[in-house]
Amino acid sequence: MEYIKHPSSGTQQTILCCQCGTPTPPNPSNICINCIRSQVDISEGIQKQAILPFCKSCERYFHPPSSWIQCQLESRELLALCLKKLKGLNKSHLVDAGFIWTEPHSKRIKVKLTIQKEVLGSTILQQTFVVDYIVQSQMCDDCHRREAKDFWQAVVQIRQKVSHKKTFYYLEQLIMKHNIHSNSLNIKQVHDGLDFYYANKQHAKRMLDFLQTVVPCRFKTSERLISHDIQNNTFNSKSTFSVELAPICKNDIICLPKKVAKSLSNISQIVICTKITSSIHLVDPFTGKVVELLASAYWRDPFNAFTSTKQLSEFTVLDTEKDFETMNSKYCKADVYLMKNNDSSGSDGQFHCRTHLGHLLSAGDIVAGFDFSTSNTNDSNLDLMNGDNIPDVVLVKKLYGDRKKRSKKRNWKLKELPKETLEKEDNNDDYEEFLEDLEEDKEYRMGLNIYRDRSKVSQSESDLDDAPQISLEEMMDDLQIEDHPMESDGDEE
Repeated sequence: MEYIKHPSSGTQQTILCCQCGTPTPPNPSNICINCIRSQVDISEGIQKQAILPFCKSCERYFHPPSSWIQCQLESRELLALCLKKLKGLNKSHLVDAGFIWTEPHSKRIKVKLTIQKEVLGSTILQQTFVVDYIVQSQMCDDCHRREAKDFWQAVVQIRQKVSHKKTFYYLEQLIMKHNIHSNSLNIKQVHDGLDFYYANKQHAKRMLDFLQTVVPCRFKTSERLISHDIQNNTFNSKSTFSVELAPICKNDIICLPKKVAKSLSNISQIVICTKITSSIHLVDPFTGKVVELLASAYWRDPFNAFTSTKQLSEFTVLDTEKDFETMNSKYCKADVYLMKNNDSSGSDGQFHCRTHLGHLLSAGDIVAGFDFSTSNTNDSNLDLMNGDNIPDVVLVKKLYGDRKKRSKKRNWKLKELPKETLEKEDNNDDYEEFLEDLEEDKEYRMGLNIYRDRSKVSQSESDLDDAPQISLEEMMDDLQIEDHPMESDGDEE
């Protein structure tokens, strides 16, 4: 017996729709696609419009039930957040989802969805529709507490027992450079320091870790109980971190304890502070030797500076004899002959001293120094020293011209922290002296952000004296966004 194979026809079999009579491919419902779509809407029960809370201050979106997340526009994170907001989407099979472009300022986000669902027995229907999300402004809890400025869980109190604010000016620039103050709720300036308020204790500890890396300091921690829930055994407390900075600043004259001086390569007890970092950098004014005192070593045997730059006197250099063997080193030793300016005693006596500023001084220069012969000092370490080892004058720095002229020629500026000032204090002299230190010491300003001041015209080389200047390569352009009103067509004509 042989089987006869009938040739297969290439045309697809069709049936008539039971409702409209249109030929359609066979399916379990015997209904064409158009009739099914007219009778069944598989997107029914899915939201076509939803609200998306957005915080304008921190640019984060609300993620139920209580968290806020940061998402870029048309990102995968934002798409996942939008899909979670839709109710009834879990009853259908999601095939595809994507954003439809909208204007960023329109407060609208449109998402195009493609879903599949089984209808009328075993017929699978696919449908595409658009969901419109309205971006609604809502302040998050963190921003709300930050704006209130009264709610805080931790405070960092920074104090330094000195008569000037130069160290805090430098510390303020370091904080802004590394953006450590970004999580603070409020910053208050008090008489002898700064207070940083935080909503989270971990943010306060981050500030403590930063302070220990930039300045020699020590701190104490205390907590105050606010409330206690007996049922859940939870505590609500406020933490206070009291930070004490070492009372040593740049250009301070210090008399070291004899034990400390011997531990630092047996240098002279009378030294000058040249820089403050996580440790204290000292220089011997008689030999030019530079040493570094660690913060841990300082707090084991603390000491104070017996004079600051406010107690210095002005001297005129009459003659210098430099030690050419140290010309190539950072500090050059020299024998200097001086005459005191504005001597109230009326004497025209000359002074002789050894200094580490031989690379800067020449005859006719004005220098700032401390006169031991006419000053009444009150320092326990200095009283224990032999009188023969105490010099008549110790030179600290060279003076360059008039302070007012230097201020007018200064074509750069610094930014300030957004702090709240409780007391009005006149610290213009301290701030001007801090700016002069930045100009004179390149290493001192290396870790700071210095901005170009376009309001001041740059001086030509003929207008500049021998005072040190900050070059344009070290300055940054301050970004200023100005909103100019648009002119109408009638005004243009």
